[in-house]
Amino acid sequence: MEDGVELLADLVVPVGKPAGTPAGTAAGTAAGIPATTPAGTAAGTAAGVLPTIVIRGPYGRRGRVAKQAYALGREGFTVLFQSCRGTWGSGGVFTPQVDEQRDGAATHRWVREQPWYTGRTATFGASYMGFTQWAAAAHADALCLQVTMPDFGAVTWDNGAFALRNALGWTQMMDRMIRQDFLPMLLGMLRPDPALKRGFATLPLSAGDTAATGREVHWYQDWVRHESLADEYWTQQSHTAAVPGVTAPVYMITGWYDIFLPWQIRTHALLTGAGRQPRLTIGPWGHSDAELDATAVGEATAFLKTEATAFLKTEATALLKTEATALLEGEDAALLTGEARELPVRAYRTGAGQWHDLPSWPPPGVTGQTWHLHDGGRLHTDLPQGGITSYVYDPADPTPASGGPSLEPKQGPVDDAAHESRPDVAVFRGDVLTEDVTLAGTPVARIRFRSSQPSADVFVRITDVHPDGRSMSVCDAIRRVEAAAREDKAKTATGVGEAETATGVGEAKTATGVGEAETATGVGEAKTATGVGEAGAATREEEAGAATEESEVEIELWPVFHRFAAGHRISVQVSSGAHPRYARNPGSGEPAATATEPHRATQEISHDPVRPSHLDLPVWPDQNRL
Repeated sequence: MEDGVELLADLVVPVGKPAGTPAGTAAGTAAGIPATTPAGTAAGTAAGVLPTIVIRGPYGRRGRVAKQAYALGREGFTVLFQSCRGTWGSGGVFTPQVDEQRDGAATHRWVREQPWYTGRTATFGASYMGFTQWAAAAHADALCLQVTMPDFGAVTWDNGAFALRNALGWTQMMDRMIRQDFLPMLLGMLRPDPALKRGFATLPLSAGDTAATGREVHWYQDWVRHESLADEYWTQQSHTAAVPGVTAPVYMITGWYDIFLPWQIRTHALLTGAGRQPRLTIGPWGHSDAELDATAVGEATAFLKTEATAFLKTEATALLKTEATALLEGEDAALLTGEARELPVRAYRTGAGQWHDLPSWPPPGVTGQTWHLHDGGRLHTDLPQGGITSYVYDPADPTPASGGPSLEPKQGPVDDAAHESRPDVAVFRGDVLTEDVTLAGTPVARIRFRSSQPSADVFVRITDVHPDGRSMSVCDAIRRVEAAAREDKAKTATGVGEAETATGVGEAKTATGVGEAETATGVGEAKTATGVGEAGAATREEEAGAATEESEVEIELWPVFHRFAAGHRISVQVSSGAHPRYARNPGSGEPAATATEPHRATQEISHDPVRPSHLDLPVWPDQNRL
């Protein structure tokens, strides 16, 4: 690197193509390392004209994370797999996100000087290895982005709520990797980790890393002490503003239960808005799903071979053009010409179990439909007649998370029937549907909300209630609202000032939350865990600060493509937490890093017919289904 730090990497070279083969030659027509495919088979016919793939990540170069690199090698690609600064033998200190732009740029320059460089570069990888792609996007000729986003600050402070489970869980994992404390790391992947559970329960928030790892971790301390995404700490790490300027071909894959889903959908929208045509696949997967990994390799291979062929048709020499024409013959034809997938978006419709190839996301024909929250727990398209729904939130015994996107391998819908019986969860049920209803896009909740405390969280979830009583999670989101800025944030939630993170501007748009919600960590019923009754709760409310005025809180929920079948009901939950997925809100409005005193809050949802609490649902009519 430019500062003298050396980064370690492995090189995967297709069999038959020596590491010293000059750029642009057609040597090497077989599989990757290890050699499992005979020379001349379809798996490797494009070797020598395909781009050199660069993968950069902090998780090591062996095991599961290396399988995709070798799989790409077997398809004929030359692959450089590099460990980020401060990880797995690379020099320097690992500071997440901060060094990836300069290190990525230096790596791409170095690759172009190597004898095995094939003339063009592509990037590939999931999660953090996708972030490193965005950091160096200006240097790549194609990008293959798997369950990722260009601004990790936005997912850390999700609409103002700290994503505790993912942030602290990832911190513990990386700290153990760096210290090579592998046995606790592996055990923590197989069963609940007692140290992590202690970290989730610890106040102040800044002490969570010590509880989970035994020491302060410098990046975690930075994260909890920088609540505003407008801080330079976060803006210098964000690459969202550069997304519309990316002209290289882009392939993206994600899942409906991935932790980065809404932000990946937004970066897709930024690219299409700039006139690009990225490919997008959205499946029934979570962040670490093995089926997603396999699909990503197969689709990325098809994508890169198609792009290589298109490139050769327009820019390569006559000799290579002849070779490209030969590549289009026989069993590779559909793969290399893209005939197997004519439309740019492929999405799985949950509730129906069907894949759809679509011309855009959201699909054409989606219309908005407004459903109102009524007093008494009803959800309907009719206007409400007035009234208030109230509940008490106690951060000393916070509302637990139920399911939801996380870093765990198995993700998907959960049954919320028991969760909805809690007194700190307000539930609103629709009537039994007489015909199927499909949602395709981003639902938006607009809740007229008042809290007795200066700071409060609003968590909204949509569920699919089955005839047998199961209430299966579909999508959700959270938003933190502070007393001084409550009205301003609600007004600017569509992208002005502080309330927008999706494009890397300001603080926290309303479009986050996360798929379903997480597992409870032994947190009990949220009534009076501290032994303080209603009178005591009122006293604590007065100590924390004056009650705030009612305002509209706008929250974009997780993107969704789901069929509610005839005979089912659409249902909505409103609560004020999902711990430990999100850190509890103490209610005082003090800095999250140092607040220690929890304050119970009485929360109110208004059903005023003039300014009703409601959801705007993106409905996909039957006649538009593809």
